[in-house]
Amino acid sequence: MPHQITQKWLRYSGDAFEDLADAYWVRQQVFVDEQGFKEEFDETDKIAHHVVLCLHGRPAATGRLFCTPDGWVIGRVAVQKDSRGLGLGLKVMQALEERAWQLGAGEIRLMAQERARGFYERAGYRDTGVHCMEEGCPHVWMRKELSAS
Repeated sequence: MPHQITQKWLRYSGDAFEDLADAYWVRQQVFVDEQGFKEEFDETDKIAHHVVLCLHGRPAATGRLFCTPDGWVIGRVAVQKDSRGLGLGLKVMQALEERAWQLGAGEIRLMAQERARGFYERAGYRDTGVHCMEEGCPHVWMRKELSAS
């Protein structure tokens, strides 16, 4: 049986835990419960475009896109443990990149966990040379030039 994947976009409209519930559920499972991060939910959620991919009607993957004074940034890309290996992470990235392009971005940046660096490199991102720690986890800033697809 083929996998039924649906996509939806979420935006904050007053109550982050209600408006962004599906994105928060995936991020809670991946970043807080699985990886041990404590500071997962932040003010950026209120300004971001959030994409959620559902697998057979259940939230399975998410990511967010937001604009800073330095340009567009992708963040909080997460795939539920039992949904990995199905290409959902790449589908999240493609959706976020398409949205960024529609919003006028020519380049996009992200701060990747070092352990996920290979995934982002396969998606076309390159190391900027800026490395940092977030909650004790090594991260690297990466960038990609966007073009019409």
